[in-house]
Amino acid sequence: MPDSLVIPDVMLMAAGLGTRMRPLTFDTPKALINVAGKPLIDHVIDAAIAEGCTRFVVNAHHKAEQITAHMARLSAALPDFSFTVSLEADRLLDTGGGLRKALPLLESDPILTLNTDSFWLPGSDRPIARLSDAYAKGDADVVLLCVAPDNASGFRKGADYLMAADGTLSKTEGRPVVYAGAAMISRDLADQGPDIAFSLYRHFETARENRRLKGVVIETRWFHVGDPQALDRTAQDIGALV
Repeated sequence: MPDSLVIPDVMLMAAGLGTRMRPLTFDTPKALINVAGKPLIDHVIDAAIAEGCTRFVVNAHHKAEQITAHMARLSAALPDFSFTVSLEADRLLDTGGGLRKALPLLESDPILTLNTDSFWLPGSDRPIARLSDAYAKGDADVVLLCVAPDNASGFRKGADYLMAADGTLSKTEGRPVVYAGAAMISRDLADQGPDIAFSLYRHFETARENRRLKGVVIETRWFHVGDPQALDRTAQDIGALV
């Protein structure tokens, strides 16, 4: 990542109940389910570390004690990195509410949010650098990492947005893209929202309505692990690449 760009703190989204991953998530939080030899959250962290990220905050609700223990192990194994848990003990706050609650633990502006059920292989691309570069231009409050539908392994929904030639995301103009679970969000926008659970999608829509929602496209294979059937398929796909 260029020295002129901010290396963002990372907010890892790991508090969800993982209902589509049941029965595996009855006993294990989704972020700690193993795929291709290591927990999902470690795939995500490794990709971020490969681009220079050093500070991580993870929200935890479902099986929070397991997330907390895992972060403690990472802290011991990687003393040059910071891993902090934002507990959502009383209620699940969803992604937007979870980010807002965790803001006191996050120092950078902007903040990088990463879902823990999607990732790319470390070193296969540098999308965080492109997210930072796009945000640094100053014409966006949110920059989303996007993927072309035919390059999205394990993703079965339609496109989320249309991307214009200048990276502007809308519902009306450009080529179809899928949100790839990584977003660069201004601290000011992250601090907005109701005192109830709400999704990051609220922030995305606020930015889109103000024409301040941009996107960059990942240029490598992207993996989404949303249900038990995706575990073996993802492992096979990774095995074919490495």
